[in-house]
Amino acid sequence: MLVTMKEILDPASAGNYAVAAPNLWTELDARAVIDAAQELRAPLILDIAYPANPDLFLLCQIARYFAQRATVPVAINLDHGGSKKEVLEAFRAGFTSVMIDRSACPFEQNVREVKEIVELAHALGISVEAELGHVGMADQYETDGSAALTEPETAAEFIRLTGVDCLAVAVGTAHGAYPKGMKPKLDFERLAAIKEKTGHFPLVMHGSSGTDNETLRKACRMGINKVNIANDLCQAAAKAAKTADLEGNHAYDFSAVVYEAVKAKMKEMIEVYGSVGKAG
Repeated sequence: MLVTMKEILDPASAGNYAVAAPNLWTELDARAVIDAAQELRAPLILDIAYPANPDLFLLCQIARYFAQRATVPVAINLDHGGSKKEVLEAFRAGFTSVMIDRSACPFEQNVREVKEIVELAHALGISVEAELGHVGMADQYETDGSAALTEPETAAEFIRLTGVDCLAVAVGTAHGAYPKGMKPKLDFERLAAIKEKTGHFPLVMHGSSGTDNETLRKACRMGINKVNIANDLCQAAAKAAKTADLEGNHAYDFSAVVYEAVKAKMKEMIEVYGSVGKAG
């Protein structure tokens, strides 16, 4: 069933588990991750970045088609909306939730621009994600890993001022693939303080790929309620395609190989996040 992110994340925060939010690029991805969620009776959030497809409307309609027919709750969220224009296009395309990312802006500007989007979105029954602190890039982790971590007191104030529905926080992860041999270091004390100061508000982790499963389990038990995942799914698909026998007529099996790899990885991570059987 197609729902908003708020309908999924409020119960997740109350129940102390996290929901998978895989990035979506194609129909094949949509089938794989939704099938994984249905088999495990888990809610799901489909994250679609604005540049993921040349036709944002088409990709959203594909996502809506599968979400409306799913036997578990599925939300469709604009990932890292970078401008009001992108967010308005997502409204028209049929997204049920949007992220407006002004995390690189000063606090007052972030609040002002997020609040404007919240007022527009809520009038349409659409939920909103924002980011405070700034989750950087994994290939620059030596600087980005701790450059702009979220302050607990400021997070509570940001939520109060904006009316946002969930908040992405910077606690030590980063987007993309880490340099070989490097692992992210999560600040669990900071995460616990943010959860306490925000009144157990739904929190989001960006840049989960490359983090070991036990660390992710702990983060989800401590207050993360949405986990964005992209690179790990891409790596699973790439590895499966590379190791499969796809020579000659076996090339026709390419889509099936990728589908099974993405589905298997998604099922693994849903279990790690603690959302198995949480679809209701």
